[in-house]
Amino acid sequence: MSGRSRKEVPSWREPLVDYIRSRGGRVTAPRLRVAEVFFGLQGHPGVEEVVQAVQRRWPQIGQATVYRTLHLLVDSGLVEARQFGDRFSRYEAVGSEHHDHLVCDCCGAIREFEDPGIEEAQRRIADAFGFRMTGHRMEIHGCCARCVARQTRPRSGA
Repeated sequence: MSGRSRKEVPSWREPLVDYIRSRGGRVTAPRLRVAEVFFGLQGHPGVEEVVQAVQRRWPQIGQATVYRTLHLLVDSGLVEARQFGDRFSRYEAVGSEHHDHLVCDCCGAIREFEDPGIEEAQRRIADAFGFRMTGHRMEIHGCCARCVARQTRPRSGA
């Protein structure tokens, strides 16, 4: 074996390429670049954040390509579009460990959390009703500690 390390292929690349090809689409460099940027972002970016991040690296990639690629990522099942009450979609990679969200209606911050007790309570409730749970989403809305300390009020529409 040589001393060279093999370049690691991102886990999203093969499923995305397979999905595009299965639909008779073209696997293009701009699509792959948008996906690469998206999967490198932290948190729950909105489309404008993704556009800005893509155009910082590749100014020639247009906004329409970013929008279409995000829709492609959602359609492929690799990404989920989420609404957190701020009137626009935010995007989150699918496949990470299950987690729930604390959503600040004052500043817009979103914090992920996990709580085994909540997960167990949900299973227990589903069982009590004879309900076969296939998934769930939990969002707790309010104002984060920083906004509470600043006495910031929730934004309109939140």
